[in-house]
Amino acid sequence: MFQRDRLLALAFALLCSAATAMTPTKPECVAPAKPGGGFDLTCRIAAAWFESQLKTPMQVRFMPGGIGATAFKVFTSQRISDPNALVAFSSGSLLNIAVGKYGDVGSDDVRFVASAGADYGAVVVAAQSTMKTLDDLMMQLKSPTTRVLIGGGGSIGSQDWVKAALLFKAAGRDPKGMRYVAFDGGGEALNNLANDNIAIYTGDVSELRAHMGSEKFRVLAVLAPQRLPGAFRDIPTAKEMGVNVTWASFRGYYMGREVPKWAYDFYVEAFKRAHLSAEFAKIRNDKGLFEFSLAGDAFHLHVQGQVTQLRQLVNDAGLRQ
Repeated sequence: MFQRDRLLALAFALLCSAATAMTPTKPECVAPAKPGGGFDLTCRIAAAWFESQLKTPMQVRFMPGGIGATAFKVFTSQRISDPNALVAFSSGSLLNIAVGKYGDVGSDDVRFVASAGADYGAVVVAAQSTMKTLDDLMMQLKSPTTRVLIGGGGSIGSQDWVKAALLFKAAGRDPKGMRYVAFDGGGEALNNLANDNIAIYTGDVSELRAHMGSEKFRVLAVLAPQRLPGAFRDIPTAKEMGVNVTWASFRGYYMGREVPKWAYDFYVEAFKRAHLSAEFAKIRNDKGLFEFSLAGDAFHLHVQGQVTQLRQLVNDAGLRQ
């Protein structure tokens, strides 16, 4: 009996050891939009970090459609137990869930893994724009005959739309009178801004990091409580310019609800190490994000709380679909 118990204990220990050693064989990060926007950036952060954590490089895949709705549907149905894939999301994704744009599925139908960092809104024009400051824009928005065309990486009720609506309200206007064009991700919106198809882009700071040295765009203001460090230190906040509008968001990753425990735990523990790492901090900062560190159950609960709050907001605004 003693010998059998020892053998069973050894077998159990070996199984536990094997499970602990298991890693994704085909790691990938799914960016649920076209290349160039915030979801792409979020996946690049993960891929850069896991380069030192995995033997197989993490691939970045693009799955555009419905500002994240297509990917959310895939990972709540077809790939619900995929142990390899992380999917990028943002606070804007949670807003879409709250509004009902992802259909009948919701935040309970996936497992939220970890945060990548925090982000802030930005008000952007093309370099050739006649609007040089936020004051110039607000003067135009205050005019009842304004024809300013605003674009964002999301439809009406999305995060980018909310930022534009807040500016409209600050100008004393009803957001229902706003001319707004929806694009499938920030990359597409920036391309249309550069080509003068829209006059204003209400995007995110992180999406602009790669463009700060170029002469294609001008950031009129950041929607942060105070000035941001690094490349954005010389850009005023909207509050500095007398416009009381702020918008903070965060970016992170989810997996299918039925992924194996070892796969979820592997990614959670990897991000917990990342959040304590100077290497990850550099990757995050280089991509224009700011620190926001949560992983595992604590992150999942935080996201659920955010969805609950956003759902109340959209219900009050009559935006629920």
